[in-house]
Amino acid sequence: MKLPRDLSGEDLAKALRKLGYRITRQTSSHIRLTTQRQGEHHVTVPDHDVLRVGTLSGIIAAIGRHQRLSRNQLIKLLFGQK
Repeated sequence: MKLPRDLSGEDLAKALRKLGYRITRQTSSHIRLTTQRQGEHHVTVPDHDVLRVGTLSGIIAAIGRHQRLSRNQLIKLLFGQK
C-alpha cells in the first residue's frame, strides 16, 4: 500500500490522534507527539509542508512497531486507503 505523497507534518499529527497521540511540545520545526496506548511512546514529526516519503515511512514503521500493526493496517487506519 502506498503512502500519501502530499502529507504535511501537521496533517500527520492530526491523523495520529486516532491512535491516541497528542502534541506534547513543539520546538522550532519539529512536533513531538506522545501516546500512552500500549505503553508510553514518543515520535517526532517534522512540521514541513510536505514530508519526504522516506521520513514518513520511518515514522510509520516506528509507530507500527509500537502499536503492533502492519504497515498496511496502519496506513488504512490513518489515511483510509483501501
